[in-house]
Amino acid sequence: MIRIVADSTCDLSPELISRYNIAILPLHVILGEKEFRDGVDITIEEIYSWADQNKSTPKTSAPSADDAVNAFKPIIEAGDEIIAFSISSSMSASYEYMKMAAEILEAEDKITVIDSANLSTGIGLLVVEAAVLASQGLTREQITEKIEYYKPLVRASFVVDTLVYLHRGGRCSGVAALAGNALKLHPKILVEDGAMHPGKKYRGKYSNIVLDYVKDMENELKSAKTDRVFITYSPIDAGVVRSVREYLESLNIFDEICETSAGGVVSSHCGPGTLGVLFIAKE
Repeated sequence: MIRIVADSTCDLSPELISRYNIAILPLHVILGEKEFRDGVDITIEEIYSWADQNKSTPKTSAPSADDAVNAFKPIIEAGDEIIAFSISSSMSASYEYMKMAAEILEAEDKITVIDSANLSTGIGLLVVEAAVLASQGLTREQITEKIEYYKPLVRASFVVDTLVYLHRGGRCSGVAALAGNALKLHPKILVEDGAMHPGKKYRGKYSNIVLDYVKDMENELKSAKTDRVFITYSPIDAGVVRSVREYLESLNIFDEICETSAGGVVSSHCGPGTLGVLFIAKE
């Protein structure tokens, strides 16, 4: 059997994790002197409360090689193989530590580690795809080949309500300049070639520009792989999410519209009020 492992930045919901039997390797969120496991012993509310009180953006770190060993070892000992997914290697050392864990376990012939070159459900799309292929009986090599094919077809983007978190974190080239611009500026952030870059700049009330952002992708959405689309968000008004879902439903394209909350790591870097629509372009 092939088990799928993903680091916690894949931002999949508990329901999807359970449905596809995915093992999650948590990254770490650092609040001052205290370190927490993403999605395990820290909540998004606690992260933002700390950020507000300290006027600072939380730091994050990759899981250690020991963390990865502890995640992989029971799966290998059960006689299964592993395909493991990491956040883009340009953003974190998660990929390197997963590779190191395979070497420590002397199981490189049973573990494939994939650099997603993405984040959030840009990774999650690939993770679910791999799980579906595994359930169909494909080999680890066959699944890896398909995933490498899909990687450049992932369309991952989001809009943010505030530039403060991206600016402080320094993870998105070009945001520092945007941060000094007029108020009510909400850039579309694109994930391309494993890094984040600002795209189209929206101005106005955030609840309105979120729908503008999604409607601007209509032609891309109409030529997307139809299995699923993700609406992924950090804490945001429920009405905004509902309007995005209703619009996607009106297109009558996707078999499944998955709503997921961004985890602690992604939320720490993007801030509250972030929303993205993510999908895979058609083959």
